[in-house]
Amino acid sequence: MLLLRFDRDLAAEARRLGCLLCGGRLDSGNYPRKPRGGPPISARLRAEDPDHSRRLSLCCDRCRRRTTPPSVRFLGRRYFLAATVVLVSAFAQGLTPRRRAQLRERFDVSARTLERWRAWWREAFVDTDLWRAQRPRFVRPVREADLPRSLLARFGEHRRGVVSLLGFLGPLGASDHARRRAIAGPQRTRNDRSNRRS
Repeated sequence: MLLLRFDRDLAAEARRLGCLLCGGRLDSGNYPRKPRGGPPISARLRAEDPDHSRRLSLCCDRCRRRTTPPSVRFLGRRYFLAATVVLVSAFAQGLTPRRRAQLRERFDVSARTLERWRAWWREAFVDTDLWRAQRPRFVRPVREADLPRSLLARFGEHRRGVVSLLGFLGPLGASDHARRRAIAGPQRTRNDRSNRRS
């Protein structure tokens, strides 16, 4: 519920700013997702609030381009919840093979999927525009060889720290223009948008 509330806030902010490409109004354009790696979403809960199994997204009423805002629940196109990808990847580091197998079984993550995640953190994540922009902001450098555990340690392994880390990673699942807006910050975006209109 908490993460869905944050996603709704992110979608509301994107809607308030309007289409970054043409300035048009953004309408709802949510699409279904079947998130894995978390507690099952009951049929009753889905019936009461379908957004539990939807990726919140928006569509411009003028240019029809999709704006998918950042999300704390989903990490790009992965089937697993963002929290599962972060926590299982982080906690699997340094575990004995037996403990790692128990962790994988608990979250229904195959050994191959876990290896893919670990490779993604070491190779693809460090090359993202988000990480290139944010890495210098850490006073003490984050040890990239230990990602995501080293990043989780900076935010804190308590609930608030995990949610903050998910917010930090949120732009990774956004559409290109929404991701750039989230990384650049609202002030830069407003200037860019007003210059394009004139």
